[in-house]
Amino acid sequence: MSVTRSAVVLVGGEATRAGGREKYFFPIRGTTFLDRLIGALAPVTDEVVLVARDEDQCARFAGYPTVRCTVDRRCGLGPIGGLHAGALTASGEALFVVACDMPCVNPGVVAHLFSLLDGREAVIPCWREGMFEPLHAVYDRAALRRYLEDHHELSLRAMIRALDCLYVSVESLRALDPELRTFTNINRVDDLALLGEDGGLTP
Repeated sequence: MSVTRSAVVLVGGEATRAGGREKYFFPIRGTTFLDRLIGALAPVTDEVVLVARDEDQCARFAGYPTVRCTVDRRCGLGPIGGLHAGALTASGEALFVVACDMPCVNPGVVAHLFSLLDGREAVIPCWREGMFEPLHAVYDRAALRRYLEDHHELSLRAMIRALDCLYVSVESLRALDPELRTFTNINRVDDLALLGEDGGLTP
């Protein structure tokens, strides 16, 4: 039986390392990070959910009729708060969670991670022992909700330790993404040079 799939994109960060600018609207090859993410995720999921920090930020995405936007239920908790809101809102049984500053997400890699869930509570890409990609990972929605209902840690690492995880070597994903660009993370405006951009921002 097929499992319904949701993508949860965390857009609610304060972007302090990006000078307060909204990274999801950074440019990449004539489009934006968010446009690129939605384009990559829509074919391999049943819905795309954006998690914003508040209703004012949600209003920024009114021009995206094909996605849903929700807000943090528990404010000031960082990614854990975003995961909590996403798990409560998403309708899919399995969730691919990604940060909005990862614009090169590979749909083939995402589909592969979904396929590996198979009764586990999470599928987490791993560079080496102790170095994970929890914000480019697949989670069982029910398990994630159970953990987030009553947790005391704000650490993603603590969350991973509490779940039944399958760890997937990122090297094994090179067959789908030879340069592993799917894990490219852009924290600062200057980092746009990694994508061959001129560092300018869209309006």
